[in-house]
Amino acid sequence: MAEFDLVVRNGRVVTAQDDVECDIGVKDGRVAMLGRDLPRGKLDVDATGRLVLPGGVDSHCHIEQLSSAGIMNADDFHSGTVSAAFGGTTTVIPFAAQHRGKSAAAAVEDYRRKAGPKAVIDYAFHLILTDPTAVVMREELPRLIREGITSLKVYMTYELMKLDDYSLLEVLTAARSLGALTMIHAENHDVIRWMGQRLLERGHTAPKYHAIAHARAAEGEATHRAIRLAELADAPVLIVHVSAAEAMEEIRAARARGLKVFGETCPQYLFLTAKDLDRAGYEGAKFCCSPPPRDEAAQEAIWRGLRDGTFQIYSSDHAPYKFDASGKLWRGPTPTFKEIPMGIPGLELRMPLLFSEGVGKGRLTLQQMVSLGCTEPARLYGLYPRKGTIAVGSDADLAIWNPERRTDIVPGTIHDNTGYSPYEGRTLIGWPDTVVCRGRTIVQEGKLVAERGSGTFLPCEKPSSAVPLGRLMPELDPERNFGAKIL
Repeated sequence: MAEFDLVVRNGRVVTAQDDVECDIGVKDGRVAMLGRDLPRGKLDVDATGRLVLPGGVDSHCHIEQLSSAGIMNADDFHSGTVSAAFGGTTTVIPFAAQHRGKSAAAAVEDYRRKAGPKAVIDYAFHLILTDPTAVVMREELPRLIREGITSLKVYMTYELMKLDDYSLLEVLTAARSLGALTMIHAENHDVIRWMGQRLLERGHTAPKYHAIAHARAAEGEATHRAIRLAELADAPVLIVHVSAAEAMEEIRAARARGLKVFGETCPQYLFLTAKDLDRAGYEGAKFCCSPPPRDEAAQEAIWRGLRDGTFQIYSSDHAPYKFDASGKLWRGPTPTFKEIPMGIPGLELRMPLLFSEGVGKGRLTLQQMVSLGCTEPARLYGLYPRKGTIAVGSDADLAIWNPERRTDIVPGTIHDNTGYSPYEGRTLIGWPDTVVCRGRTIVQEGKLVAERGSGTFLPCEKPSSAVPLGRLMPELDPERNFGAKIL
């Protein structure tokens, strides 16, 4: 009888810490041994000339989620997780979205029912919290956190989702007391509302004006305010999908002061610009997301943030809407920028874009890529070391990359259900040929071999076990951290 169920041999194995040539022995879905010349397994895969990376962890994606306006994402949990797998991602953490007047616990249960029969890779959930009622905060939230939903997302904009500062402080202090992490969409709602109204009054309705309404100042100010509120509550926070240098500098300054503030960015802020929203016809609607892409200078600033550690996480913020009446054009063929659903697809291309344009062009090392796309998301959300690395005892989540494979991004290349990609026309160098999740082959030489429902739900540990609460260096000012003192 073979000692291992699977042996991946002769590959260059890269983690956030190591870069070695060795074999990987897998038993019962976990990495059982790392070494050279391992005995044959029931299945042997020769990875000579290939890179073996941990399966990616995409910790910010929207799958089978109904928007606050009642529009459903283009992807369900089957098409979304299949697309993720083809891009080398083996774990996704999408959002169970509570809508106003609804139960948060019911939202999570609904997402469990959707994901269980369809997902082909593993998944956890964040909770989007839009209505922090007494029942939700005192009864539902503690139970959900005990059950492994240990991260909460809140919005500072969007009329039907935003929390005011009072409610945000309530959430931050509750999350701190329960050991959860708060994720914040930081844009100043009133700045955006004021700018948008002025633009509409002057007849400026095309998609390109979305980028003007969502000004850099709105993102920078809200990021500053979110960090100050988190400091008052002594609560760790993650500022999600950062697009502008103004917001990035707020995160960098907060971290320099010892605050537990983390940053995330996404492919659209590295590879797209506001000019894409000004494409012919209404093609620009395909590129509308919030915050919007900025300019080339902002792109370079975001690359610097990835290199210098300002950002710990690189996620897709996959939010797919079809370019038809069921999605982007639900208000008609020429909607105003205020009527276009916000979001773009990116699950599958997240890691290949970073490999081709980041590692391939010398902007990042392979180890930085693994850290940003695999290890730190798993660590921050309480899944490490089960996920995000290749180590004895970890889940055998492996992406075997062909570093020379050329892939033209054209219609039909991508496996999601959106029907287009904002990155069409690019040629990427490097792509995973074979992807393994918990020892199960999901993608084999470019073909799907996984069954529906073969993924599994992952309860997350409280992030506080990996991310200590509060400041690195306490201060003597009695007003600081007052929120934590009055819990």
